[in-house]
Amino acid sequence: MNHQVSNPRKVCSKKIWNFASYNLLSLHSPPVGLEHLHCDMKRGFAKARKREPLVAALLKQDNIPQRIGLLAQKGVYEFHQDSSMFSDKDAIDQLAIILRLDRELDLVRERVTQILKNYLKNPILSGKKVIKLSRGDEGFPKPILIQQGDYLFNLYAAIDCILIEEDNTLHILDFKTGKTDFDRRQAYIYLLAAKYLYPRYKTVASFYNLETCKHSKPITATPETVESFQIIMSRLAKQHQLDLQRYRKNSADFRYIFPPNPGVSCRFCPFSSICEFAIAEVAA
Repeated sequence: MNHQVSNPRKVCSKKIWNFASYNLLSLHSPPVGLEHLHCDMKRGFAKARKREPLVAALLKQDNIPQRIGLLAQKGVYEFHQDSSMFSDKDAIDQLAIILRLDRELDLVRERVTQILKNYLKNPILSGKKVIKLSRGDEGFPKPILIQQGDYLFNLYAAIDCILIEEDNTLHILDFKTGKTDFDRRQAYIYLLAAKYLYPRYKTVASFYNLETCKHSKPITATPETVESFQIIMSRLAKQHQLDLQRYRKNSADFRYIFPPNPGVSCRFCPFSSICEFAIAEVAA
């Protein structure tokens, strides 16, 4: 089965800088109900000022949720590299060594260990036809070049796992950790990516939380919905590039191009230590 599908649209030879991804979407606009936690200045730091030494140093650091998510993904990957682990009474200890959990913070080590125990008890990929399983640290995925009207942009979609179901449906599965709710918009990005990568397949997407063992219902979308989301992502890519151009022309306007929203979100922002608008103490 050939998974490399050329884009049927006209492609120009020059390098395309305009891009969109779920990460950019989440930095640009929050899920419904979480608007009070959104701060666009975080996007400014992450995307417009990412080469500044202080910002670059902060971007290289994984926070605790990110670290747990990465190690959980690696754990699932390692389980399926050696199926004998599922019947080995020392499997968790072996994985702890492979993942070097002894070097992690106590909280990270404890939560990841519990995730491994959860998965050993309920290995949801066992017996499935898995055609892709990410290790989690491969870096940026290969971009998908999309043309919307006369506008070209690269779509980045980092996919954790792809299955082929018994009815030949392509199933994109995204692993989660923590208490964050599933964001349906991320599923639509996966379905949009599948339109170009796997055009012959009927596709669904779903989420599975490795800590709570909660599985979302399969998410589907009509061709019209996928097309609408392509338009949304193209507009996002275009707006983001306009914001970057404005900042490069006048960096003094940073706070106006990427307006701050100081408050509760400052507690969890990786840039709070260098942001002049960050609030150190926020009342509960």
